[in-house]
Amino acid sequence: MLRLRILTVIVVLPLFVAAMLLLPNSWWSIALIVPLLVAGHEWARLTGIGHGAEIVFLAALMSGCLLLWAIASHGETRLGGTLVVVDRFLYAFSTIFWCVIAPYWLRLKLIVRNPYAVCVVGLIVLLPTWLALARLQNEPLLLLALLAVVWVADTAAYFTGRALGTHKLAPVISPGKTWEGVGGAFAAVTVYALVLHFSFFPTYDLSILIPSFLAMTCFGIVGDLFESLLKRNAHVKDSGNIFPGHGGMLDRIDAVIAALPVAALIFI
Repeated sequence: MLRLRILTVIVVLPLFVAAMLLLPNSWWSIALIVPLLVAGHEWARLTGIGHGAEIVFLAALMSGCLLLWAIASHGETRLGGTLVVVDRFLYAFSTIFWCVIAPYWLRLKLIVRNPYAVCVVGLIVLLPTWLALARLQNEPLLLLALLAVVWVADTAAYFTGRALGTHKLAPVISPGKTWEGVGGAFAAVTVYALVLHFSFFPTYDLSILIPSFLAMTCFGIVGDLFESLLKRNAHVKDSGNIFPGHGGMLDRIDAVIAALPVAALIFI
C-alpha cells in the first residue's frame, strides 16, 4: 500500500505543481473547478443527500466559483476593493467554521441528514478552498510553500505516529491518529518554517511564519478529523477511489480545505 501511495504521488504531484507554476491564473482558476466538483460529489456521497440535492449543490458550487472568477477576471480594476472585501469575508467565514463549528461538531459527533444544511456546510467548506487556491496562485511559489506546510505536517504525523504513537488523539473518530503524531507534525512544520525563512522567504518574519504554519497545522488536523467523522458516519473507508492508494479527492484535500483559507487570510 505504501508503495502504491508513493507511486501515485510521483505521478500526480509533478503535474499539479507544473500546472500551478505555469498556467495563467485565469486558466488555473477554471481548471480547479473540476477537482472541486469531484470533491463536491464525494461530499454529497458521504453526507447521504439525494441525487436531486447533489445536483443543486454542485450547481451552486460551480456557480459560486464562476461568479468569483468572472468578477476577478473582468472587474479587477473597477471593483478591486470590493473583491478584497468579498474574498476576506469568505476566508474569515471558513476560519470561523473550522475554529468554532467544526470542533463542536466533532465533539458531539453530529450526523446531519437535512440536505439543505449539508449543502450549505459543503459550500462553506469547499468554496473558500477554491478561492484561496485561485487567489494565492498569483504568487505560485508562495502557494506551493503554503501547501507544503500541509504536506510536511501530514507526512511527519504519519511516520511519527507509526514509530512512536501510543496516545490516541480521537480514538472513536480516527483510531490511527495519535498525539505523538501531532507533536511530530508541529516539530516538522517549525523546522520547515526555519528553512523556508533562511533559504527562500527572508522577507517573511519568523514571528509570522512559525505561528501561521502551526495554526495551519492545527486547522489541517481538524479538517482531517472532520472528514474522518463523515466517512465513519457513512461507513466507508475512503471518500472515493480516484487516487490509487490514497482514496478520493476529499481524502487528499481534507487538511487543505481547513488550512488554506486561513493561510490566505494571513498572507494575502
